[in-house]
Amino acid sequence: MSTHGADPEKTVKAALAANAGIAVAKLVAALLSGSATMLAEGVHSVADTSNQALLLLGMRLAGKKPSILHPFGRDSESYFWAFIVSLLLFFLGGVFAIWEGAHKLMAGGEHGGSLWAPLLVLGVSLLLESTSFMVALREFNKGRQGRSVFQALFGGKDPVIPLVLLEDTGAVIGLLIAFASLAVSASMKSAAADGVGSILIGCLLCGIGLLLARDTRSLLIGEGIDEQARQEVMRVALATPGVLAVTQLLSLHLGPASVLLALKVRFPPAAPVSEVERVIDDLEARIRAAEPRMKRIFVEPDGDYEGARDPEYAGD
Repeated sequence: MSTHGADPEKTVKAALAANAGIAVAKLVAALLSGSATMLAEGVHSVADTSNQALLLLGMRLAGKKPSILHPFGRDSESYFWAFIVSLLLFFLGGVFAIWEGAHKLMAGGEHGGSLWAPLLVLGVSLLLESTSFMVALREFNKGRQGRSVFQALFGGKDPVIPLVLLEDTGAVIGLLIAFASLAVSASMKSAAADGVGSILIGCLLCGIGLLLARDTRSLLIGEGIDEQARQEVMRVALATPGVLAVTQLLSLHLGPASVLLALKVRFPPAAPVSEVERVIDDLEARIRAAEPRMKRIFVEPDGDYEGARDPEYAGD
């Protein structure tokens, strides 16, 4: 997703600060109450805290300058770490919660331990998670640009803000499930509802993890620019003096704000090599002015252009 005024780092830091404190409080409450749901929520918050730290790491590494080993830079780091985050959310948060809930159901018995500590922690956690959620939602809406929520979540090229938003959404829903399961456990004097609550939270987290993994996998493999950007590049190229036609356009997002663009362009057959070079420089400058994300632009003359077979041009 193009950020366009949104601040991914601000969103991640807000979520990191909220989840770090919540994780400690939930784990302490789980220890005091013996609740499987609280333990699942605690592990969920630990996973979320780790995830935000990894997202920040990815953003830092993506900003490193190109090198001999990485000549196009390391912008794809943000995609890689977002994919790792989706896996952690699935396994560390979701699978663990399902396993713990199933274990609680099989063990059976009455619910033991005080409920005051977990209920208090859940209330404070809900307040903090809602604050983090609102920050993520505000930054998400800044970058939507009139698109539907689904398109903005899964059709963009920057996974950071959508990922944090989905994590926070899952956290808020998980807290509500935890409230309900603890309340039922207390009223029924049974650990069954506690186990069911943990399983429901696990299924929720696994679902979010799978959605994020699918989206970030596609970005990691390599996605091209969207149709709107493609049309803009074509418009700029065809409006450039000396360009007769664009016969091929290939693009690849190296990162959220870094695109590799390759064009095959038809020039006037009689144009000298020096003139073609001037037109190419002008074309690249115009495209970068219209689409700053186009960090690497490669232009190849179409095969019909006679100068393309000129040894001087071919060796340039």
